[in-house]
Amino acid sequence: MADLATIADLTARGITVSQAEEAIVSTYLAVASSAIRDAAGSNISQLTVTVILDGTREARLRLPGAPVTAVHSVTLDEVPVLDAKLSNGALWRSAGWIGDVVSVTYTYGLAPVPADIVDLTCRLAANALTAYRNGDPAARQVASERIGDYAVTYADAESGTMTLTDSQRARLAARFGASLAVVRAA
Repeated sequence: MADLATIADLTARGITVSQAEEAIVSTYLAVASSAIRDAAGSNISQLTVTVILDGTREARLRLPGAPVTAVHSVTLDEVPVLDAKLSNGALWRSAGWIGDVVSVTYTYGLAPVPADIVDLTCRLAANALTAYRNGDPAARQVASERIGDYAVTYADAESGTMTLTDSQRARLAARFGASLAVVRAA
């Protein structure tokens, strides 16, 4: 799965990445992407998947991931289903989904990745890169510093761990729906 931002995205934001730093920056982008996806409860970027869901008597069958943009194939106990309709991220069928196994191949997520998500990914990776360049990949970010009677206040999160703030996590979960479901991947 592709990262939510690239080295080119960092460069577009004024962050110069040397050839010697490309491997570590790629790692930082992957870790930042993972942290953001975890907080969102969604892949965010567009992906085509096949999931295996348990049958149900309900007419609506909720598909994990959002937003669902296309359904390519549906089978119920290995028999193709042709009367299913996509409605608000779920498959609707008047006869319900009575059976053991529903297999659905569909596309969900956003293409392209929203600009603010790319920017957040770049900011997390840039913070980690700054700490790396300073010789301390686990260094904490300084929130404020005073010289007279020296004092220093650190940010809540350690930049080296790619931790998102509580408000960032809440915003991502609210925006992307954090719709978790237990599925069996085919």
